[in-house]
Amino acid sequence: MILNALKTQAKLSTDKNEEISFVLNSTVKKLSVADIDNYEYIPQNESPLPSVARLKEIIDLIRVLVFPGYFGSSVLRQATIPFSTGGNLEKLFELVFEQIFNVLNYINHEGNSTKYRDEAIETTLDFIKQLPEIRRLLATDVKATFDGDPAAKNFGEIIFAYPTVRALINYRVAHQLHVLKVPLLPRIISEQAHSETGIDIHPGAKIGEYFCIDHGTGVVIGETCIIGNHVKLFQGVTLGAKKFTLDESGNPLKDDPRHPILEDNVTVYSNASILGRITIGHDSIVGGNIWLTKSVNPHSKILQKGNENSFNDGSGI
Repeated sequence: MILNALKTQAKLSTDKNEEISFVLNSTVKKLSVADIDNYEYIPQNESPLPSVARLKEIIDLIRVLVFPGYFGSSVLRQATIPFSTGGNLEKLFELVFEQIFNVLNYINHEGNSTKYRDEAIETTLDFIKQLPEIRRLLATDVKATFDGDPAAKNFGEIIFAYPTVRALINYRVAHQLHVLKVPLLPRIISEQAHSETGIDIHPGAKIGEYFCIDHGTGVVIGETCIIGNHVKLFQGVTLGAKKFTLDESGNPLKDDPRHPILEDNVTVYSNASILGRITIGHDSIVGGNIWLTKSVNPHSKILQKGNENSFNDGSGI
């Protein structure tokens, strides 16, 4: 097609035609090689891979199910909710089953095998059973955000417009799939929210109810974080690792607890970095731009040096 397009613009010499054909054909051969070490990520069978587009469909459907009327059809009739919910739930089951089945075949290097069909069905059913709890947790997150932001005029503003809601929908779904030991899919789902909102929550993190991220951009929550109830983070907060434990081969040890624990009723202000497996005691406040690598007791107020006397319910931070 390239050659035909060029021919309509100007007559090419035989040598130039041959040069173009040679370069294209030789490049096709090089790009088609998949059986060498550096390209081991390329599948060697015809099994479908997980689909980023399908996973987005799954999240969009869950948004409709947990926040009916806000997403999907804007006309909400109580009498028809069971029918619309039933139709959406059937579609969701099909999509989730498809993606779990595909990822199990992909991870285990199977072809179009039915070997993992029953496992995919059972895992999908287990996930569907958790949707009411996911909905409950998200409702507490909306309430916490409304209670914690004087600029929010109503719940609808938060559900429609706040990036924290989008990020937490993806996180709550991804975390449940992570708990069910579904490979790969949770990370794709969490990274979709990261790309859209700038909020990076690893699906392995454990986050309690009534969780609020104010503004949100630049927040990072690591894989082994444990966050209690009624915790509030501001933009730019990092709950990260201080260092990695290495195995005998010198590679980072997987699943090693390396991120902070935030107990109930903790507030962390903007751009604070809390690093390592440390504990921030309940009812504590961590001020902005703090670098914290040691545990603190409950009811602590951690501030920049020089600000100790100016703290009063948030002022001076």
